[in-house]
Amino acid sequence: MIRRPRIYTRANQLIIDGTIFAAAFASAYLIRFEGMPRWDTTTQFLLWLPYLVAARLYVNWKLGIYHFIWRYVSLPDVLAIARSLSLVTAFLIALRFLYPDHLAFSPWVHVPLGIIALEYLLSLTGTLGARVLRRKLYEREQRLALDPVANPKRVLLYGAGTAGILLAQELKNHADIEVVGFLDDDRNKVGSVIAETRVLGTGDALDQMVRRHDVEQVVISIASPGKEFLSRVMNLCKEIRVPVKIIPSLREIFEQHASISQLQDVRLEDLLGREHVEVTEHDSLVGPIYRGRRILITGAGGSIGSELVRQLLRFEPERVAILDKDENSIYELEQELLLRTPGAALEPCIADIRQEERLTALFREFRPQIVFHAAAHKHVPLMEQNPCEAILNNVAGTQIVLEVASRHPLERLVYISSDKAVNPANVMGATKRIGEMMVEAYAREKGLPAASVRFGNVLGSRGSVIPLFQKQIAQGGPVTVTHPEVVRFFMTIPEAVDLVLCAGSLGRHGEIFVLDMGNPRKILDLANEMVMLAGLQPGKDVEIQITGLRPGEKLYEELVDTARTLSPTEVDKLLMVAPDAHERDYPADQVEKLVGAAREMDRAGVYDRLVELKIGFQPRADRPITASHLAL
Repeated sequence: MIRRPRIYTRANQLIIDGTIFAAAFASAYLIRFEGMPRWDTTTQFLLWLPYLVAARLYVNWKLGIYHFIWRYVSLPDVLAIARSLSLVTAFLIALRFLYPDHLAFSPWVHVPLGIIALEYLLSLTGTLGARVLRRKLYEREQRLALDPVANPKRVLLYGAGTAGILLAQELKNHADIEVVGFLDDDRNKVGSVIAETRVLGTGDALDQMVRRHDVEQVVISIASPGKEFLSRVMNLCKEIRVPVKIIPSLREIFEQHASISQLQDVRLEDLLGREHVEVTEHDSLVGPIYRGRRILITGAGGSIGSELVRQLLRFEPERVAILDKDENSIYELEQELLLRTPGAALEPCIADIRQEERLTALFREFRPQIVFHAAAHKHVPLMEQNPCEAILNNVAGTQIVLEVASRHPLERLVYISSDKAVNPANVMGATKRIGEMMVEAYAREKGLPAASVRFGNVLGSRGSVIPLFQKQIAQGGPVTVTHPEVVRFFMTIPEAVDLVLCAGSLGRHGEIFVLDMGNPRKILDLANEMVMLAGLQPGKDVEIQITGLRPGEKLYEELVDTARTLSPTEVDKLLMVAPDAHERDYPADQVEKLVGAAREMDRAGVYDRLVELKIGFQPRADRPITASHLAL
């Protein structure tokens, strides 16, 4: 390939601008005097010409005007150029009025105001015109370089705001896409032309505009569309049988370097009605806590643990130990992180938290300063069927982690809990409540700087309802919902982990933090929305089947029991559970008996010990466990 010579180098930019300034100054004299000026005026022009051109180029250079790339000229560039030219013009005006008439050279110094004004306007017009011309030539080159497409996809953009304008401009460089126009709910925009694209109407005209302009796809070009808006547009597009896409979120654009033109399907989290929380929002708070530290994460191969690692690497810790007993998940996580961040300071550890000797050796060798304990069995129906295993891992394992941690100098420890710990109706929730009690006891009695974080369902986490529904829809159904009135709290994994990091920066005395999960959602509504997201009709293309509550399942979850209240923290969406003044001391003996029953595989004994702990647990002997329950 022959490399084209660079025309718009900085040296050439100086030459072009210098020529424009000289031509503008000469034109100002010609216009002012309606042709060739008198000899004395011509002398004034020739005297000022080199100084004016040099002054304008010098000020432009000092203000960084020649760092701007001409083919990307935009409004901020225009303002910067106008400001630079104004400085020299202001100097000329000051000389005109402040230089005394009786001093030498005053006839040559006193440039007429008309010439000063004309020169400024002509210089501004000329320099901006050169840059705009360069941009238009570049855009034309880009369009000509595109391979022509016989039948480009006709796209209608819904949203003529900032995001819509950026998208319309970006799509001009896509030969396979033709933007037919905008829709916008602001009636004042209807009929106007924005970014060379006409606003055809409001959202009420969607059906009409799709048919009139043979639209093949609707794109929601709004940065943060609300749930009701998305649902309405999706339903409209479904009725008129036109596909709908959405632009990436701001977090995806900034963190994952996505382009605004990388259109994607509407996702479930977009329809949940939750505000998008940028994971970098609290960096100034949590960054100093984790930067340069040695951090250990148990259960690092899981959904929460792996996202913890991803976000912690942003703060450049000294080293991160990723611990899990599943070698495959640790291997996959390590490879992903090394690919994304070459040279990431990772320490892969294959270990079981129930092996005290192994954990002790790991603490002694790695010397962690901060620990996130995310390792746990979390599947409610499986733990109902295997209560002894739940106790041995979630209770005995947590006790070992806390005991080993208390024997080593730590700055902080964060225990990942669950909303199922409140008035637990299942074994898994009961184990999480005991874990919270342990954290409080170790902080109070042994001075361990620890805290617990409690939150509900996380979108897309392994074993959650979302992946299950996706599989069922892909197989043609039925989608199984246990009860039409079951409601749950939901949040995204990055949002949950961001708030966990904030909690870790605040808690050191056994506190229990609760994430503000917003309003709970009905699982039945969730199932219907997921079917619609797949482009199908609930009840017609895919059956929604009610199967009955599973063992240990509640109709709704709670984030705090009635004996306690929530108080705000300095972090938005992060609340702290106020301590219960009447709460008794940690029942160490009863927990020891519970673990003993689990080691003996005494299922009935485990249930009895859990009831004796008086944490609200009641065994569900009336609900037998079958293979079908495990499949739901």
